[in-house]
Amino acid sequence: MTTLDERPPTATPAELLRRTLRRHASGVVVITVPGPAGFTATSFTSVSLEPALVSFYLASGASTAPAVRAADVFTVHVLHRGQEELARAFARSGTDRFAGVPWQEGPHGTPLLEGATARLTARRVGLHPVGDHLLVVGEVLAADVRGGEPLLHHDGGFGGFAPGAGEGPWG
Repeated sequence: MTTLDERPPTATPAELLRRTLRRHASGVVVITVPGPAGFTATSFTSVSLEPALVSFYLASGASTAPAVRAADVFTVHVLHRGQEELARAFARSGTDRFAGVPWQEGPHGTPLLEGATARLTARRVGLHPVGDHLLVVGEVLAADVRGGEPLLHHDGGFGGFAPGAGEGPWG
């Protein structure tokens, strides 16, 4: 058994990072920009309350990176437990990710997907290269919440979360 301080002698830092982060559960969102273009992400997070800022990361070489670089606004769709197929569809490269997906153009020009548990539209205020990714920061313009069990990504698969379902040492 290895301890947390031990590293296999052949593992690169990238492999160590990938293996470690597979143990971290993340919420799943689909981010859309005018075009239409969109992609699945697990790197969405809040940044600040005053002003209300959010952020996400996208691989610099991703097929949607040019559309994200060109966009002044983006919409984040927080997916619910029943939207695994939507998450997979927007994670695929080389396909029309919007095919068969009900959506309409929103007031800020972004595609608004139907059925998300929550949506948030933001005006881009920052775009920064960070390593092999782009960090995108946006100021919140609008949001709506419908509720429902969130879709989570963990160890390469999708699942859900029910509040109070897992009593641990802190609860």
